[in-house]
Amino acid sequence: MKQARKRKLSISRGQWSLLGLLILLCVVPVIGGSVRLIQLAIGVEITPDNARFFASPVPVVVHIISSSLYCALGATQFIKGLRHWKPRLHRWLGRILLPAGILSALSGIWMTLFYPLPELDRGLLSIFRLIFGGAMVVFLCVGYLDIRRRNFKAHEKWMMRAYAIGLGAGTQVFTLLLGMLILGGMTPFSKAMLMLAGWMINLLIAEYFIRRKPSKKRQLQIRPQIQS
Repeated sequence: MKQARKRKLSISRGQWSLLGLLILLCVVPVIGGSVRLIQLAIGVEITPDNARFFASPVPVVVHIISSSLYCALGATQFIKGLRHWKPRLHRWLGRILLPAGILSALSGIWMTLFYPLPELDRGLLSIFRLIFGGAMVVFLCVGYLDIRRRNFKAHEKWMMRAYAIGLGAGTQVFTLLLGMLILGGMTPFSKAMLMLAGWMINLLIAEYFIRRKPSKKRQLQIRPQIQS
């Protein structure tokens, strides 16, 4: 019997750059969420901005933990070198990330519907949050059904779209900062449009990679692997 060849970890510079960028986008939201959890744990002065979290802490705690897991661990799922090196790890992480992503989206929807929101977060922004939160749940469920059918290409596409929405909080840090520098202040409409820009930038980038055709050089590199 032939012994199975051990897979070697092979990650290109481009994949390392992508992983670094995705993790970088996670840093600020994860740190911000961690600070919020510490505040809820130790207790701080209750203000109009944080009163809703102390009055009903479960949804925000679920949202922070699930979103942090989804964004940080999810970054590794799109690195092909890691997937080929440890396919079982990819599957096990997927079993964690699917419920984490759904919990992240549903808890965000719950907070939008039932928390008393600050004035800047009302109106159009609430509508955007409901739309993108609902779309994220749908994309994750479709991706799950595709992997059950062993439709790997479709699975990857829908999971990329869901992750692009989930990572919106990272991109929105930069769109909001840029908006503040340009506008000097924030209104409910301008904040909603800047948040929308963060989601759309991620989705457009994801769609670019989904629809991008492999180069001839890449096709030549893939064919021997398929034949072997």
